[in-house]
Amino acid sequence: MPGALTSSKEASAVSASFEAALARLSDGYIHGNFGGRAWGVTVKRSEDGKRTWLYGEELGGTDIISFNFYRLAASGSLLKPCEMSSTKVIEFVLGFEPSTQKAVPSS
Repeated sequence: MPGALTSSKEASAVSASFEAALARLSDGYIHGNFGGRAWGVTVKRSEDGKRTWLYGEELGGTDIISFNFYRLAASGSLLKPCEMSSTKVIEFVLGFEPSTQKAVPSS
């Protein structure tokens, strides 16, 4: 399978990088860039910090990104992409560059 993780060591490194990149994203709506294109992204976290939800849209395009990320006490963490591959989600979070300006969604 293209883009599949081939070892538990590799998976652990990607997971740690993914979680760190996700933690750097602020809650709420933010503008940024991924793959040379502008994106609008909304991040919401549960009060207990165990669930993170992210939904993003390519501005002026048709691509989207959507997933839930759960931190589980017994088994670590769980990534649940919404109708897309885990690889796409991981690549997006690792490559997304938030804008330094505060974004306001257009109505």
